[in-house]
Amino acid sequence: MLTARCGFVLPFFLSAFCMVLPLKPALAQDVGVVVRTVQSEQIADPLEALGTLKPNEFVTVTANVAETIEAILFESGQRVAQGAVLARLESAEEQAVLQEARYTVDEAESQLERIRAVAKRGDASQSLLDEKQREFYVARARLAAIESRLANRVIRAPFSGRVGLRNVSAGAYVAPGDVITTLVDDSLMKLDFNVPSLFLASLRPGVAIRARARALGDRYFDGVVESIDNQVDPVSRSVTVRALLDNAAGHLQAGLLMEVVLQSNPRTALVVPESALVQQRDEHYLFVVREQGAGLAVEKTQVNIGVRLNGRVEVLAGVAAGDRIVVDGTLKLQDGVAISTLDRSPAMGD
Repeated sequence: MLTARCGFVLPFFLSAFCMVLPLKPALAQDVGVVVRTVQSEQIADPLEALGTLKPNEFVTVTANVAETIEAILFESGQRVAQGAVLARLESAEEQAVLQEARYTVDEAESQLERIRAVAKRGDASQSLLDEKQREFYVARARLAAIESRLANRVIRAPFSGRVGLRNVSAGAYVAPGDVITTLVDDSLMKLDFNVPSLFLASLRPGVAIRARARALGDRYFDGVVESIDNQVDPVSRSVTVRALLDNAAGHLQAGLLMEVVLQSNPRTALVVPESALVQQRDEHYLFVVREQGAGLAVEKTQVNIGVRLNGRVEVLAGVAAGDRIVVDGTLKLQDGVAISTLDRSPAMGD
């Protein structure tokens, strides 16, 4: 009806206006957007701290007695097994005393056996038997004491690990407390760091951490919390946490300063891409895809968010797992707008 009037009655300039009317329906076409499904996954709250590495075990190797070193049986930096001999001290005199003590034990035992045989026939008193038995026990105790003193002249590794620098040479005279070398068990490394007591409730053994040292470039090391100190520092209001890092490759060394990211409060949560989030003042929204007749439309839905995780956002409430949301193209949307789904960003073109 309108076309007929424009063609035969209205002036020419109105006819020209009517010619553009067919372009209007093109503005009502569906908006192309990228849609993804809301899914749940395992996340945690990242907490950053600085920590210092310590070896799993550490000992300063010293002599127990004052004596001259007879032999050094390790090299600086060498890996040794538990019980390996690291050094021997002069022990010629102790060896002679040990041999004498063994003879004494053998003689005391022989005399004890003879008196026992005589006592069975009734030809020896009980007091004489007791005396010979006491002499045997005393001789055996003296032998054990000499063997112990002799063992102190052999310095062994108390556990498997890597020795440090050698600080003495063969022929040197050492006294108790003089450092021969150090020994560390670096198969595991302890990483101690401080965490604000505010997060104490979310800390427990087994929580995962990731750490890196600038001295080692971009290499990251994964570990777990082993233990938490039993008190909070009253000045800093922080608690010391100890984590264990595997060091089978031997890259980590004691004393390194490391940047720690602690994955506290692990949980299963709904996570969406940060690009899907629309913020208006202090409120956050997602465009949720709903069916509308034979097509699709969006519903602007307010949500509560939790932590932000490298381009992703935790959603606490407002959507459910399985809901479809718009992750790209939100700037063109309003509540109730009809949409069509695309495989990639509309800004990229075909």
